[in-house]
Amino acid sequence: MMGRRASYLHPIQMYVFTSAIFFLLFLSFFKPDNTINIDLTTPLSKERREKIKNTLIEELEKDTANQLLKNQISRLADTAKVKTMKDLANLNIEHSNPISINGKEYNNRKEYDSVQHSLPAAKRDGWFTKKVIKKVIEIQEKFNENPQEAANALLEAMLHRMPYMLFISLPLFALILKLVYIRRKQFFFADHGVFTIHLYIFTFLWLLVVFSVSKLSDITHWGGLDFLIFGLFLLLFFYLYKAMRFFYGQGRAKTIIKFLLVAFWSLIMMLILFALFLLVSALIF
Repeated sequence: MMGRRASYLHPIQMYVFTSAIFFLLFLSFFKPDNTINIDLTTPLSKERREKIKNTLIEELEKDTANQLLKNQISRLADTAKVKTMKDLANLNIEHSNPISINGKEYNNRKEYDSVQHSLPAAKRDGWFTKKVIKKVIEIQEKFNENPQEAANALLEAMLHRMPYMLFISLPLFALILKLVYIRRKQFFFADHGVFTIHLYIFTFLWLLVVFSVSKLSDITHWGGLDFLIFGLFLLLFFYLYKAMRFFYGQGRAKTIIKFLLVAFWSLIMMLILFALFLLVSALIF
């Protein structure tokens, strides 16, 4: 910032290199398979059992000789026996688990299209809503018998888009700093951008340390490492406070207040970005 830059790496080049190393290691060691657990052994509620039973009865009317359907209907009718979704996984029935959207249930895209065509043009869903609903139905049809696989596939798609999300968040974080320090006229937006880039670089390097300690904890099962991991995360926030105080040159009280503002608004920003990227991942995965 003082113009003596010859001995320093270019911040954007350093960001690209550091983020590439970080995500290469992160995606190599972090697998989504055991991250999300969907419990198919949870007992079905009374209402859910009744709804599934009625659906199976409708299916039985189309295939009256299906003994498997008869057995399942009999078991669902017996409330003394606990039933779970895992018990129904082997049925492979197209209409056993309809999607409920806005109070209406759809079993497949054809049924949804039929309902839409029956409505007046003014009451039909918009283009984006149609795309989202059809994608939800498509995922339901594809992963109906294995929701765990759907969750893992969605998480993996989201993880591979994380570098793009963080890259987009860079100028947004710099904008938050610009607004928080709007009275410091000597700092231009580019200055806040350089600060943000170096902050992200440090975060990547620090998280590699955190993940390494976490991996060591999984191997050794030593409880003390969990406290160390928690402390390392806290130090990440302390680093942000110290960096802001050193870079912008304000007192402790002002810096703490601005640190809290930056932390709050950056959290909101990251949650919005995460929701958008999650939606995009769901639509195209």
